[in-house]
Amino acid sequence: MRPFIAKVTLGLLMIGGPALFAQTAGDDMKRAGSKAKDAGEATGSAAKDVGSATAKTAKKGARKVKHGTKKVVNKTAGATEDAAGKVKDKTDK
Repeated sequence: MRPFIAKVTLGLLMIGGPALFAQTAGDDMKRAGSKAKDAGEATGSAAKDVGSATAKTAKKGARKVKHGTKKVVNKTAGATEDAAGKVKDKTDK
């Protein structure tokens, strides 16, 4: 009788065992939905980071261009004054 009970118990475990660990389709959908939501949030966060970095870089670049332009304009104006002074000196003589 013992071998029969052992065989029946083993058979039930082999047949019903996987059912104990199985997931339902609803569980799969819930798990997939949360992963998709997390991925969407991560993508949105990354897009915001890229946008703010781009804005910061553009602002910094614009400042550098403005500074460089002012520097060139001032040097050009100084050179023009010097040249005008030299021309004036030559014409005065």
